[in-house]
Amino acid sequence: MNKLTVALLFGGKSGEHEVSLRSAASILKALNREKYDVIPIGITKEGQWRSDPKFLEAAFPDILSDGRVVLLPPDPLDNSLMQVLSDTKAIGNRVRIDVVFPALHGTYGEDGTIQGLLDMANLPYVGAGVLGSSVGMDKDVMKRLLQHAGLPIVDFLMVLDQHWQDRKPAVRTAIEKQLGYPCFVKPANLGSSVGISKVKTAAALESAMDLAAQYDRKIVVEKGLDVREIECSVLGNDDPVASLPGEIVPSHEFYDYESKYLDESSRLLIPAPLDASQTKAIQELAIKTFLVTECSGMARVDFFIEKKTNLVFVNEINTLPGFTSISMYPKLWQATGLGYAELIDQLIQLAIERHRRRQAKKTTY
Repeated sequence: MNKLTVALLFGGKSGEHEVSLRSAASILKALNREKYDVIPIGITKEGQWRSDPKFLEAAFPDILSDGRVVLLPPDPLDNSLMQVLSDTKAIGNRVRIDVVFPALHGTYGEDGTIQGLLDMANLPYVGAGVLGSSVGMDKDVMKRLLQHAGLPIVDFLMVLDQHWQDRKPAVRTAIEKQLGYPCFVKPANLGSSVGISKVKTAAALESAMDLAAQYDRKIVVEKGLDVREIECSVLGNDDPVASLPGEIVPSHEFYDYESKYLDESSRLLIPAPLDASQTKAIQELAIKTFLVTECSGMARVDFFIEKKTNLVFVNEINTLPGFTSISMYPKLWQATGLGYAELIDQLIQLAIERHRRRQAKKTTY
């Protein structure tokens, strides 16, 4: 069997740049070199694409500033990457790509922008397409779609940053009247708990809103509940399947950035201590969420179980979840019987299958 050439994208213009580096290093290590030739492509925080054979050593944070600039031409008949010769600024060799694995999180990677570029270049890629990616990234739009489909979500409000600046008393009153304290304040378009605050009092609301506004024009404010945090991985295209659920016991008051990536005292319970009916309900809701949001390939769906009532709420869907060997998405599949390397194989095949089916559709009339 001929080897596939996989372009692994990492880094990016995002507040989750460093998380992406960790995911990409794990994927790179697990890609079977007997099946795949790998081209690691680092995207700097300024958005410049770079590639270098040294990237195969996976020391991404130290060498992302090195390497030659590369371009992905929007040529649907070429399917290649072009290298810019840095000394002459001329276009150098072209390398054919069979499939792209975006190990990108957050803006310009998980929000549909890179997916649109790859569609224009006619390249198969792992994960959701433009629509599913953008819906999954925008917590406001995502929650409205889930609500419209009748799926249970926590009460929330969306506030534009300009409205917050211009109408603070009115916005504050609306939040206090409709949601109360505690509440969670977060940027609508970001992940990894960047910019999120738990607000317990009116005095803390302004700084939390200002923090979220630094990252996005839309701010999502959610009612605070006393909950268990459950996550479930989904895999597939039109007929997805769900993994066993897992539970997060955060080291902090909620599962913030530090709990996820810096403080190792948070605990992951895999599988989650749920009875059979709860497990089935979570899995069914995960698949429904995946389909309602037009997702494909993979996603991790996050849930809340209110401790007082045992009610289940869909929190959000992550279309490019963390992918280190200790991240929840692959660990849940491992517990379900699918190993890390085999999971990568399946994701690549799903990407190629989705691309092949899309290519079969007419684009002329």
